[in-house]
Amino acid sequence: MAPWLLAITIASMVPPTLAAEPVIGGPCDGCEEVFRGQPAATSSTARIAPEGEKGEPLTIRGTVYAADGETPAAGIIVYGYHTDASGVYPSGESRHGRLRGWARTDGQGRYEFSSIRPAAYPGRGVPAHIHMHIIEPDVATYYIDDIHFTDDPLLPPQVRRSSDQGRGGSGLVTPTRDETGSWQVRRDIVLRRNIEKTQ
Repeated sequence: MAPWLLAITIASMVPPTLAAEPVIGGPCDGCEEVFRGQPAATSSTARIAPEGEKGEPLTIRGTVYAADGETPAAGIIVYGYHTDASGVYPSGESRHGRLRGWARTDGQGRYEFSSIRPAAYPGRGVPAHIHMHIIEPDVATYYIDDIHFTDDPLLPPQVRRSSDQGRGGSGLVTPTRDETGSWQVRRDIVLRRNIEKTQ
């Protein structure tokens, strides 16, 4: 086989990378999944769990700030995924499951997800959580601290104590119910806070 044909054949067997931006902040198993299925256009409001998904309704709101912690950051993509009401990641096109979504911050740095409240992993003693990632377009991607709920009996004391040292700010949230009974939480994010700048 001619060398040029061999090179083309080998290249066609290597799966293309999903990462559009480099992963920073240390090793991240599955960080490339933030790009799998990412919609071409995103708004500041999005869904993680589709309407009609079994579980208690949950709304996640927050503001993304620049590294100074004060200036709202527009155009940042916030990605989240979590388990279903039984504590498993329902199968989908990604290893993150099908309960996943992307929101792009508005001019005031705001984002919002509609979803359900996730359940803890069955029989593992791990508190319920929502995985969160940031995509800074044309710059980098990295994971930030998971959302953990202060009313979760499985939440370890060390998570409460270390919440101020979180990646991207604290992921510890206190859920409240609105007049319809839907859960509400706020997760503000500071870009690159406690994120190492090395790959």
